[in-house]
Amino acid sequence: MADDIEGLPKGSGVWGQVVAGLLLVPALGAALWALGEVTGTSGTAGGERRPAACSDDADATQPTAQPTPPVTGAAKSADSADAAAERRLTGHQLCLALNRPDLARLLGTPEETATSASGSDASLKLAGGSLADLSTPTSQVEFETYTVSLAVTYDRLPVKGSEAGLVWDDARPRSVLGRPAVVHSEATVAVSFRLDGSDAYTGTGAPARVLSVAKDARDSGGSFELAIWREDGTAPDDAVLLRVAEQVLPTIPGW
Repeated sequence: MADDIEGLPKGSGVWGQVVAGLLLVPALGAALWALGEVTGTSGTAGGERRPAACSDDADATQPTAQPTPPVTGAAKSADSADAAAERRLTGHQLCLALNRPDLARLLGTPEETATSASGSDASLKLAGGSLADLSTPTSQVEFETYTVSLAVTYDRLPVKGSEAGLVWDDARPRSVLGRPAVVHSEATVAVSFRLDGSDAYTGTGAPARVLSVAKDARDSGGSFELAIWREDGTAPDDAVLLRVAEQVLPTIPGW
C-alpha cells in the first residue's frame, strides 16, 4: 500500500495550485495508510540535490528482549504472543531497507535521486478488538520515474494459491528467493485537489506491478508486498520488480 503526494506545479498562485498524487490500494483498503515519517529532498549551498533519507527520529532496530526463565501453560502462551509482537517490523525499518543507495540503479534509472522516503505503521481493528493480525507497516521511496513501496502483512494467510482470489486476471505464481510468491497488477488511484479544498478529483491512475512473497519458506502466513509504478503511466517491467526484490528483501530484519 502506498500513498504519494507529488510536488506542486510551477507557475500558479498559492491557492490555485493543485496537489496531485497516486494511491495504491491493496486488499486491506486505504484505511490502513497512516503516514508516519516523511522526508523530502534538500539542497546544498551549491544547489545540488541530496537523496531523501528515512526519518532518523525512530530507532532502526527493535530493542532486544532480555533472557527470562522458562515458563509453561498460559504464561508461556502470553509470553510467546508478546515476543511475536516485539518482532514485528516497523515502517521505519522497511524504509531503511528500501531506501538503499543503489535503488535507482536497480530500477534502471541510475541518474535519478530519491525525492522522498517515508515509513508508516498502520493496522486495522477487527470486530473482536484485535490489531495483531492486520498490522501493515509500509514504506515508500519516490523517484522522478518510479515510485517503490514495501509493506509487510501479518494476516496469517498463505501466499501460495492467493492468485485465485485477486481481481486482476494476470496474477501468476512463482518462486522468489526460495519462497512462494505471486506477481500481479493493481490499479493506483489518481487524487488531485486545490489547496483551498476545491476541485477534488479521484480517478484511475497508473498501473502498478506487485510482488507478494511469503514471510517464510514454509508459507505459514503473512507476506512481504513490493510494488512499483511509473509516473508516466506506463506499465512497469516485471524484470525491474524482481531485480529490486532480490536485492531488497534479504536485507529486511528477520528475513
